[in-house]
Amino acid sequence: MNSIEIGTLNPTAETQDMLAELLVATVAAGGSVSFMHPLAPQAARAFWEKSLAATARGERLVLGAWDGEVLVGTVTLLLDCPPNQPHRAEIAKLMTSVDYRGRGVGTRLMRAAESLAVEKGRTLLVLDTATEEGASGLYERLGFKLAGEIPDYALKPHGGLTGTLVYWKRIGAIS
Repeated sequence: MNSIEIGTLNPTAETQDMLAELLVATVAAGGSVSFMHPLAPQAARAFWEKSLAATARGERLVLGAWDGEVLVGTVTLLLDCPPNQPHRAEIAKLMTSVDYRGRGVGTRLMRAAESLAVEKGRTLLVLDTATEEGASGLYERLGFKLAGEIPDYALKPHGGLTGTLVYWKRIGAIS
């Protein structure tokens, strides 16, 4: 696991292709990350193009977990909040390659995102995860508190409704 490196992603064509592959594979494996199966590679790539353009504008940070030259995970830190919420950031699109699950990649990505949020002066993180087959156990181990559940929130990638669990965590120095 020590060979895994975490860092912000550069918007190169190669990186966008790897992100698209990871998104398609995550959705195919049942990951509830806002897309339906089957997800066309072109649609996945278009999503990441927009996401990385938002990164260039300072609206978000996209982190990657690398095993050598291979992207094995990602998480997005959303920073573009309304004027009355400059203290908050949101975690989105935490994904780990199926072959790397259970090896601490998600934990390392989340810790890196939290550190960057603190560097950006944020004191509150929020996120949501699917009630069924979501990452609630990971988030709770990382100190996130359950705010509640919204039933029938979204469609699962292979069909059928699932609820979402909403979490929050105080971080950094609270003023």
